[in-house]
Amino acid sequence: MIDVLVVDDDFHVAGINERYVSRVPGFRVVGRAYDAASAFAAVQRGGIDLVLLDHYLPDESGLSLTRRLRREGPDVDVIMVTADNRPTSVQEALRAGVLQYIVKPFTFEALRGKLEGYAQLHAALGDSELDQDKIDRVLGTLRASAAASAMPKGYTERTAELIRQIVCRAGGPVSAHEVSAQARVSRSTAQRYLKYLEEQGRLRLTLKYGDSGRPEHHYSTA
Repeated sequence: MIDVLVVDDDFHVAGINERYVSRVPGFRVVGRAYDAASAFAAVQRGGIDLVLLDHYLPDESGLSLTRRLRREGPDVDVIMVTADNRPTSVQEALRAGVLQYIVKPFTFEALRGKLEGYAQLHAALGDSELDQDKIDRVLGTLRASAAASAMPKGYTERTAELIRQIVCRAGGPVSAHEVSAQARVSRSTAQRYLKYLEEQGRLRLTLKYGDSGRPEHHYSTA
């Protein structure tokens, strides 16, 4: 279980974020804080893996708090949530060690994608060794989750997530035909979404050769 501290100066927004996090399997909120001092104290007490951190706090910026945590606090990871979408702010946050940067307002689906990407990273870094292929897949998952909210025209996150879940539940490689039947969409639509998810690093493509000699595309979890 990944333990999360939700930090936001708005009581209402903190409650919404807590409910969002609690809906994602494998995550639980163990505390809330409404200013930087309380957040720092909570992290110092221990038992926190991830901080969902607002940038604009009454006593200190989220960016400044992240830097202080890196210098003085125990090891925690940070996902920044903010209305600040300036490129320089994003760059400074990444350099300070922020793993993900979410611009307000955001949807549950957008946050869920980032949390799921973080969960894969968290699990992978618990292994005794990582080969290059696994490192690439983990970093690809983080990049994919960062881009999940910017869906191409004609695509929806809801359909993409439905198709990804079907593949995840399959327990092994599945074809576009099998996915289309379960998702109740056309085969061409299933193929488009499967290809998109594979390009984003959220699914893995394998080729299966049959009697015809032409490979059939099969997809599995990345």
